[in-house]
Amino acid sequence: MYSAKKILGLIGRNVDYSYSPYIHNAAAEILQLPYYYTIFNISSSDQVPPALEGAKALGIAGFNVTIPYKQDVVACMDRLSPEAQAVGAVNTIVNDRGILTGYNTDIAGIVTPLEPYLSMIKGQPVGIFGNGGAAMAAVEALNSNFSPSVIRLFTRNREKGLALCHHFQNSIPPVSFSIHPFDDYPAISHCKLLINATPIGTKGLGTEHDNSIIPDGTGAIHENQIIFDMVYNPIDTRLLQMACQAGAVTIPGIEMLVAQASRSFEIWTGKQMPTGSVKERLRKMLATDNRLP
Repeated sequence: MYSAKKILGLIGRNVDYSYSPYIHNAAAEILQLPYYYTIFNISSSDQVPPALEGAKALGIAGFNVTIPYKQDVVACMDRLSPEAQAVGAVNTIVNDRGILTGYNTDIAGIVTPLEPYLSMIKGQPVGIFGNGGAAMAAVEALNSNFSPSVIRLFTRNREKGLALCHHFQNSIPPVSFSIHPFDDYPAISHCKLLINATPIGTKGLGTEHDNSIIPDGTGAIHENQIIFDMVYNPIDTRLLQMACQAGAVTIPGIEMLVAQASRSFEIWTGKQMPTGSVKERLRKMLATDNRLP
């Protein structure tokens, strides 16, 4: 007798390049679970509400949400997890008989690879490049779990940076912010942890993105730092290469990609993702795949 699979998917714009289907379908295959993950490209934000209404009618079990809709979907949720409420962005949705609950597993994706370095980060200045949903998740993750002395936000758009800071003005514990341009190298060099929460460095996104958020020769990266690049393709970004050459601790984006996916998978299925096996498969694919975003 045929048994239908439960459908999961990724909501985004022009995200056929995503590796999320590979990650989740590999995990479901390994654990022999009845789930199938696919991609749902949505052309504009005004199509998000009707798309989610359609998902309710079709009984689609859940979604991940990526650029540029992580904040747009919030208004469509019936419930929000505390993390999603704090960040004001959703990257994981559960459809329970027409009731949509929004979660933010980006926070878990950031916390998990940083946990071994808690003692190094606590009480120290940290820096985040960017002002979007990924940067907001990084702020929440660091403030709630690592107690830095100050979060330095490096952004090209000061107004957007101020808006991000304003969002966290009532956070508990309170967040201490400072805002800097991308080229404030002295401020960068004094950060114990630096997180690239921008797409800069991603394979195939143009000349600028084939380089690094921090140019060569600035001296801003050194051996007493932790460099966390959310970009996962290529695995070894130019930023991570520079950090490795300087003797810094490096955390590649694949660690966050799998960690946030693992938490989403657990929310949907109730099962723990076999992250070791999935990560090994993903590394092999990234080493040979020529797809461009």
